[in-house]
Amino acid sequence: MTQLGARSSMTQSGLLRNYINGQWLPSAAGDVLSVNNPATGEVLAQVPISPKQEVDQAAQAAATAFEEWRRVPPPQRVQYLFKLKDLLETHLEELAQTITQECGKTLAESKGELRRAIENVEVACGIPMMMQGTVLEDIASGIDEFMIRQPLGVAAAIAPFNFPAMIPFWFMPYALACGNTYIVKPSEKVPLTMQRIFELLDQAGFPPGVVNLVNGAKETVDAILEHPTIQAISFVGSSPVAKYIYAQAAAHGKRVQCQGGAKNPVIVLPDADQEMTTRIVADSAFGCAGQRCLAASLAVTVGEATEWFTDAIAHTAATRTVGNGLDPEVQMGPVITAQSQQRIGSLIQTGADEGATVLVDGRNAHIPTLEAGHFVKPTVLQNVPPSGEIAHTEIFGPVLGLMPVDTIEAAIALVNRSPWGNMACLFTNSGAAARQFRYEATAGNIGINIGVAAPMAFFPFSGWKDSFFGDLHGQGAHAMEFFTQTKVVVERWPQEWSRQF
Repeated sequence: MTQLGARSSMTQSGLLRNYINGQWLPSAAGDVLSVNNPATGEVLAQVPISPKQEVDQAAQAAATAFEEWRRVPPPQRVQYLFKLKDLLETHLEELAQTITQECGKTLAESKGELRRAIENVEVACGIPMMMQGTVLEDIASGIDEFMIRQPLGVAAAIAPFNFPAMIPFWFMPYALACGNTYIVKPSEKVPLTMQRIFELLDQAGFPPGVVNLVNGAKETVDAILEHPTIQAISFVGSSPVAKYIYAQAAAHGKRVQCQGGAKNPVIVLPDADQEMTTRIVADSAFGCAGQRCLAASLAVTVGEATEWFTDAIAHTAATRTVGNGLDPEVQMGPVITAQSQQRIGSLIQTGADEGATVLVDGRNAHIPTLEAGHFVKPTVLQNVPPSGEIAHTEIFGPVLGLMPVDTIEAAIALVNRSPWGNMACLFTNSGAAARQFRYEATAGNIGINIGVAAPMAFFPFSGWKDSFFGDLHGQGAHAMEFFTQTKVVVERWPQEWSRQF
């Protein structure tokens, strides 16, 4: 049992509570799921599958709180976020350990995730500037026109398992700073991180009902999608679920942004720096055990790059240290569940059946003392057929496919034929090649000598094609626009108050 057990957010039996209207409340759920440490198999807690009545309770509390919260001036609203930033900094080590325990990634990766979450809080504190409208005086004699931004109302996030702290912060700080109230439904696989963050939100002093947490699974998600009070939905996860969320939420008249899956290619040109390229691509493909939407999953090698890159990446994959993420010597942790482990193994076999060579095989990984963990070691598939299933399927595990081509034009064509469009990267020393690639590649996040092209919080987390459903992305100005609606006012005053010409 984690250290959360002694706090009010969890019962003595290890059952997580919901946070609604400023209080930790037990769920009336009849069904619960175990939260397991994927490295050890240890049961960390029990998460309730909250029924629709508890979603309604949170939505009603948020709707009531919205009437007062929207009237709090933006410079005062962000003071709560400043307090939250300080609390996140103070408890960063503890939170990172919680992420690693329930998610499996290394402690360094967990700390990096939290830094990105804090970065979004910092950017959202600029809402008094970001949310400003526009004015045009005297559009006609004595008539002024201006545009202002106002909050939507109640918004909600449906979060994935792979970044339990960072991803809700692509949305929540901006929603709150803009004057909305908020509901978070964390992944039922990794609810402990957000549970602890909500304890910090409580300490930050947000008024009751402004922030709410409801645990659960699909039943809880459907209740959020259908609730008439909830005006906006943010989601990150697989593309099939993203399509479902987008369709259902839009059908109920909600504003929606859904980040889906990916099959991210990296192109390696012959002139790329060999040591740097190998190290960065390995970190991209195998970091977080490949369980991130910006993981490199295909390496398209051009011409002479094929020979040296193949040898180098195979050696790097085979020598990567795998184990419990709390061990400082470990470079890669487990995958999230036994089902994920089995699925990844099955897809590796599919690649072999399609004709790819399993150059480095991470299946049947044995980690001493961690026999109950869900481990897949780094895997490299050589000569992946461009038309095969593996070339287009998101594996969401530490598997890198290699695909040789003769020219950069052929490599870009492979990128652009993909139904995915989350990220594409190029490794080269040629400025001309880099410019051609960034101009022609049809993906929303482009990396040049970067393996994980994750935008800073000042920029939107872009995504194209089947990797994103919606118009406005998370983070930065896009998030501010998503969580506000524009109102145009055309105004004329009596003649004695407005100069006439």
